[in-house]
Amino acid sequence: MSVNLTLLTVMGALYACAIYLILERSLTRVLLGLMLLANATNLLILATGGYAGLAPMFSKDIDPGEFNDPLPQALILTSIVISFAVTAFMLGIIYRTWVLARQDEILDDLEDLRVAETPSFDAEDDAEIPVETSEFPWTMIGSDGTGISATPAGAGTATVAVGDLTIKAEDAAAEEQPGSRNVASGPEEDKK
Repeated sequence: MSVNLTLLTVMGALYACAIYLILERSLTRVLLGLMLLANATNLLILATGGYAGLAPMFSKDIDPGEFNDPLPQALILTSIVISFAVTAFMLGIIYRTWVLARQDEILDDLEDLRVAETPSFDAEDDAEIPVETSEFPWTMIGSDGTGISATPAGAGTATVAVGDLTIKAEDAAAEEQPGSRNVASGPEEDKK
């Protein structure tokens, strides 16, 4: 099977332009990139089908090697239908975005930015020696469970050491509670 170099060059250029456009923040450019990607894929399927042959009709006196393979043509037809559906869906998204926001650019989400800037340090999970921070006042003494104490575990001067940072045990327990005293307020809480 011979390869058509012009067809492969055009297909490579279409793939390169499509990937560049899909990575843009404008929805219209993303749509154009998806359309170019679909056309490049159609050319790829066409190139794998080989050169044109006879129509795929059955006849006893024609060699089967001279028939054209109908599978790439069926795949290209299916790809055209799917790319039309994706194009219609993207046009609907672009229209709705324009009606609501009067812009085509995809903006950064404030909540995603806040989550990205949140430190990954967790005092309770990152501690070298875990401290019991239970909210239950009774603590079991001994491994058999016969003795209990009314002093909560971790009460008093117990601390949690994580690297160079030392935190009181009650502060480490309060770290995970709603309305924690240890967490700085974010932009949403400042607006109230």
